[in-house]
Amino acid sequence: MATFKKKFEMSGVGIHSGKSVRMVVRPSKVSGIVFYRIDMDKKFKIPAIYSNVGETKMRNTTVGEMSGAHVQTIEHLMAALMLVGVDSAIIEIDGCETPILDGSAAEFMKKFLEIGVVGAKPKRIIVKREVIATSDEAKRNVSFFERAKFWLLNKISGRDTRGFVKLSPNDGKSFNVSATLIYPEKVIGEQSFSYSYNGTKKSQNVFLRDVARARTFGKISEWEILKKHGMAHGASEHNVIVLNANGDGTLNQLYWPDEFVRHKVIDAIGDMWTSGGIIIGDLVSYKGSHALNNLVLRKLFSDPENYEII
Repeated sequence: MATFKKKFEMSGVGIHSGKSVRMVVRPSKVSGIVFYRIDMDKKFKIPAIYSNVGETKMRNTTVGEMSGAHVQTIEHLMAALMLVGVDSAIIEIDGCETPILDGSAAEFMKKFLEIGVVGAKPKRIIVKREVIATSDEAKRNVSFFERAKFWLLNKISGRDTRGFVKLSPNDGKSFNVSATLIYPEKVIGEQSFSYSYNGTKKSQNVFLRDVARARTFGKISEWEILKKHGMAHGASEHNVIVLNANGDGTLNQLYWPDEFVRHKVIDAIGDMWTSGGIIIGDLVSYKGSHALNNLVLRKLFSDPENYEII
């Protein structure tokens, strides 16, 4: 179990809520990443664990109950926590969403490394048998209203979201992520990217160099429609790669031509950290999503024969 050396604060705006939010991150002596909503009448405890993920349809990962105490858009924060090895922390937050910062995991990583980490390495979760989650399965697990929202988002974007996320055993030494996305916009098209983490400083540095700065993205023509459905109120060119109306370019400069799929790697890593440990296995994401990332974890832990905890 590892935690931070001292208390610190981070603040910013929520990408969907558009509201300012402040987080106080405290060291913890208890295993697990736990949020506390300090803006509510009661100080609600919200564990950041896969079984407590309540919603993923807003293009993010939310823990807790949407009708009550919850925290949205935790994936970039969680990815940075995994890369510094922190599996124990208390996060007091005065809003419903973590700050988006620059839309990537880089600023979280910078702050976490500055504060420093103490304790033992997190537990490892060894994938023993292959598990796969498909988009058809994910749709069957949600209500008619949620399926309608999926349909609306797909209609807005013009994208085919049929895909899968698969976890498979490997040599037992690393967590390997391979992501592929296919978008109709010419500036994206088909992109693939792979990253491997084995707990070493070298693999952490590769993430910092090649992945951490990759930002979330969206099309400018979608913006007003998304806002009408409670999304993207805090989005701007400062925290989102903005695709132009034609989808053949961006309104702000890319760090890499394939920055889009690199960001999907961040999302996958962050979602996998809700497992409570470092997944040791191969993750393949083909047109993946937060919903599929959560579903594949639920399927992994549904049978003790699928995994081993060390």
